[in-house]
Amino acid sequence: MNAQEFVALWKAEKTLALDNLRQGPGRAAEQFKALELDAEQSQKLWKAVDTALTDVFYTLLLGLDGAASIGGEQCEYQLRDEAGELISDTGEIEAEAYAQFHCP
Repeated sequence: MNAQEFVALWKAEKTLALDNLRQGPGRAAEQFKALELDAEQSQKLWKAVDTALTDVFYTLLLGLDGAASIGGEQCEYQLRDEAGELISDTGEIEAEAYAQFHCP
């Protein structure tokens, strides 16, 4: 696995989280449905939730790469796959996260 694949998995996880919030069986999905928003309100809400999830996942990835703090602590981490191979060098996840989360 490399930085591109690692970030792609997290981007897919963000999409799954958004889908579960919209249509899943969880409590949050039930709470969103209970709002009974009209189409315009619903569109605005889901755009905001999508933006929030993008920001959260992007920041988490930057934190793992040492480019942002996690809980107020900033340091570099080494991410390894199941075989013990290094997934990325410092800065690769940050660059890939920007490309996948913020570039069309």
